[in-house]
Amino acid sequence: MRTFVLLVLLLGLTACRTAPTPTADAPTSTPVGGSCGQAGYPFADDAAAVRAVLNAEGQLVVTQEIDALMRLWATDSQVVDAKNTPADDDNQVWQGRDAIRNRYVRIVFPGAPTAVEHTDEGITIDGDRAVIVAATAIGNEVSPAGDRWEMVRQDGCWYIAGLTYNLEPLP
Repeated sequence: MRTFVLLVLLLGLTACRTAPTPTADAPTSTPVGGSCGQAGYPFADDAAAVRAVLNAEGQLVVTQEIDALMRLWATDSQVVDAKNTPADDDNQVWQGRDAIRNRYVRIVFPGAPTAVEHTDEGITIDGDRAVIVAATAIGNEVSPAGDRWEMVRQDGCWYIAGLTYNLEPLP
């Protein structure tokens, strides 16, 4: 009798067990940062990828999407306010992504820009580095050729490595 009860319990447990679910191959991960996270990826050339990152930066400033915005920046990046002078001793520097995040949240976003445009780009690409000189318009404020963006290619994606703005001298 005891064997019969154990057999019934064993059969019951076996019947309740679900069939294993077939597993699909794990999807290959596509980088989501920098140019690789932008519409149009992969791009026809490096210049198009660099422009996509600049355009995304402007759009994400307007929509104030800080996490997506920070995925455009390289880990060891920096932002420099040149303060419209050639001297470096008066510059204000935000070093690293945490400081750059803080700058966006505390300085850029409160102005609630409704449009950000980077125009007249002169792009120079040398291997895995790019320099872009741009006139940036944030609302009614325009910095004609006053911004220098630096980008770096890492793991096949272009990221912002630096921004130096207010390069044009005051009138």
